Amino acid sequence: MSMYFTKEHEWVKVAGTTGTVGISDHAAHELGDITFVELPKIGAVVKQFGELGSIESVKAASDIFSPLSGTVIKVNDALEIAPEVVNESAEDAAWMAQIEITDEAELKNLMTQEQYNDYLKTL
Repeated sequence: MSMYFTKEHEWVKVAGTTGTVGISDHAAHELGDITFVELPKIGAVVKQFGELGSIESVKAASDIFSPLSGTVIKVNDALEIAPEVVNESAEDAAWMAQIEITDEAELKNLMTQEQYNDYLKTL
């Protein structure tokens, strides 16, 4: 499994043709206490860097963008009941959606963990 990041602080873990998507620890920390997560609908078709859902915290509301194009095949309903999981485990338990990836070539538009860590130093 490989993990990639976007400049908007989303991550995707790729296993075969399935991508599991969430927001980075950095984004969760910046947002502060998460109060609401709007998940996409199963069956929704998303484009790379297109809107996937949204997230709200005590500080701000932000759109969540899809790191890759594909079709939403699963969502993490637990986040609707317990959005604070994003603060506790942004890059693991707080995954938001799984998508069936339609164009693996889009991975070249994303950053590896190392590249993302370097990018964070520039912010």
